[in-house]
Amino acid sequence: MSLSFLLLAVAALCALSFYFGRQRAIALSGGRYSNLHSLPAHYGMYVALWCGLPALLLVIVWHVFQGSIIEAMIISDLPAEITGDTGKLSLALNSISLIAAGNGQHLSVSPEIIDAGRRLASLQTIANAALVVVMLAVATTGIALSYRKIDPDMRARNNVERISRWIMITCSAIAILSTVGIVFSLMFEAIHFFSKVSPLEFLFGLEWSPQTAIRADQVASDGAFGAIPLFVGTLLITLIAMAVAVPVGLFSAIYMGEYASSKFRAVAKPALEILAGVPTVVYGFFAALTVAPFLRDNGAILGLDVSSESALAAGLVMGVMIIPFVSSLSDDVMSQVPQSLRDGSYGLGATKSETIRHVIFPAALPGIVGAVLLAVSRAIGETMIVVMAAGLAANMTVNPLQAVTTVTVQIVTLLVGDQEFDSAKTLSAFALGLVLFLVTLGLNVFALKVVQKYREKYD
Repeated sequence: MSLSFLLLAVAALCALSFYFGRQRAIALSGGRYSNLHSLPAHYGMYVALWCGLPALLLVIVWHVFQGSIIEAMIISDLPAEITGDTGKLSLALNSISLIAAGNGQHLSVSPEIIDAGRRLASLQTIANAALVVVMLAVATTGIALSYRKIDPDMRARNNVERISRWIMITCSAIAILSTVGIVFSLMFEAIHFFSKVSPLEFLFGLEWSPQTAIRADQVASDGAFGAIPLFVGTLLITLIAMAVAVPVGLFSAIYMGEYASSKFRAVAKPALEILAGVPTVVYGFFAALTVAPFLRDNGAILGLDVSSESALAAGLVMGVMIIPFVSSLSDDVMSQVPQSLRDGSYGLGATKSETIRHVIFPAALPGIVGAVLLAVSRAIGETMIVVMAAGLAANMTVNPLQAVTTVTVQIVTLLVGDQEFDSAKTLSAFALGLVLFLVTLGLNVFALKVVQKYREKYD
């Protein structure tokens, strides 16, 4: 049984329990809500929370541990010659999963594997049925206990707010722990990589060729892990994208916020924000099939050697993609500047353009810095446009007419397909990810300093 169906069932039970709890509170009030400590909705929410939270927690825990428990039961019944070999065990488990799903007709496996597949299907069916029964029992118990506790003097609102506060604390803790887990996972694998490759070679090396050989007698068995070409390519494409997105986005925001009529703004702003909803793969096709050939053909006319895959093509299209981030956020920030600042400037004789340059723009600068930072982070993390328009070649060049690659593209390339996570080639992806994280963190710290400086001046 799917998780979505179970969640819908829990939501339906919560809705019913809310209705019954509210109706009981109304009945106990005798038609006068003043006889109740809290509103009837608080009593209904109290019953709904005691119905939904235990059931939801049960469903999550069950789904987390169900697979590993059933897998351990299946492995315990397999022959020793299979469980003693990691490769054979992995292949056997894949075959068992296919047979359990009903897709193993084409497999040529032993009778033990077929029996294990059938047993897996049976165990999954039993586990799903048991989950439904236990979930209904837990939810019903929660409804019954909370329903019986309802009385006019019960502090339902306080209980609901207390439970809601703990829910929010739990969600905040999950978000923080997830971030800490991501950072530590990157650091752990990056340290493992740096035990194989020198950090100095990685950070200052000028050649990137992580293709390590399987045998020591093969060519380039050690690989080359100098990441400077990746950093240069990322910086080059980001600068080109920002050179397009920042001026166009800011000028469009200023025009729509200060000069355009309300009718034009109502049409132009949604039309501009449509660019943010276009999938990046569509931008990649546009860059590879339209922009790159256009640059190559016109460059040949001018006598320039423009590669079929170039940083300029990727950066231009990426800049177009990022325009809505800068424009929409900057427009929202400038529209929040108090009208009193504008009126004071006009009262002193300043023109509209002078007011924008000397009053509105400085007052909105913290928000604009945040918008630009978001755009930079978006550009650094973009992958699909670079793959399709700039290529995979780790060339050490600042020529925008040549093919380059970026950090994110190499991370994807290194982790695609079946990889051995003990090799320096695969572990280098985590080192690249750690560097990318530190760069983004530095940008955030810099933006925070700018925001704090100008907030002290204009607040």
